[in-house]
Amino acid sequence: MTATLPAATPPLSLAPEVRAALEAGRPVVALESTIITHGMPYPQNLEAARAVEAEIRAAGATPATIAVMGGQIRIGLEDAALDALARSPEAAKLSRADLAACLASGRTGATTVAATMICAALAGIEVFATGGIGGVHRGAELSFDISADLRELAHTRVTVVAAGAKAILDLPRTLEVLETLGVPVIAFGQDEFPGFWSRTSGLPAPLRMDSAQDIAAAHLMRARIGLPGGQLVANPVPAEDEIPLAEIMPAVETALAAAARAGISAKAVTPFVLDRILALTGGRSLTANMALVRNNARLAAAIALALTGARI
Repeated sequence: MTATLPAATPPLSLAPEVRAALEAGRPVVALESTIITHGMPYPQNLEAARAVEAEIRAAGATPATIAVMGGQIRIGLEDAALDALARSPEAAKLSRADLAACLASGRTGATTVAATMICAALAGIEVFATGGIGGVHRGAELSFDISADLRELAHTRVTVVAAGAKAILDLPRTLEVLETLGVPVIAFGQDEFPGFWSRTSGLPAPLRMDSAQDIAAAHLMRARIGLPGGQLVANPVPAEDEIPLAEIMPAVETALAAAARAGISAKAVTPFVLDRILALTGGRSLTANMALVRNNARLAAAIALALTGARI
């Protein structure tokens, strides 16, 4: 006779602030951690992480930065843990494929969009703020290099607020794949899909919504009619912080060409290219990046508040 195995319990460790908010039904916003470990050097990365969390608290929600540490999925990092992560250049960059392996090994790992969505859903968090999602890379018709973020959006019921997909990607093909996967792509407050550092991309957005309440209502309706997956909310960078498309694209093309010459591939492409763009723009890309992340955090908090209000 075969024994019945007990139901698996995810190795979640919730920070007290996050646990209290979830148990009380208060709004919580998930945050990824690769922006900390792979986005900028210490201590700027720690300062940026604290600033984004502060935006969410100021908007009336609780931030939950997510990372893998000591064999646990940490949902919310208290200041000492946040500082330790910011000082961990060896942290693995985790997506769906390697999340479980990192947990089993006890290594430290930073979560990408896909991994953050998985962990947020396990914890019961429905809204997630990031910078930009991954997507279809240039030349994917030969390399098949397509981010796991896209399929995760089709699979995991979390609304993701981003400034679109990273502008180093093939944006038309990224939108085509999202459409094929049935992912709602909602531009916030405009008809055009934003271009990450730029407010425009030259591409129309499939959907437009102008309020956090409308986005929250769509999130809830998807659950009511049994549709799996989340929503991508494309929130344009604030006008005062953007780098216009005509200015940023030459730097993007130069950086991509340098990556190709150096034989950079797979997960190493994005950090390499972003670092080159940082140098080529004299630091403007990082300034815009931080502005858009904070802007996304504010909108995500408003959506989380709207979800809470709709359930009262």
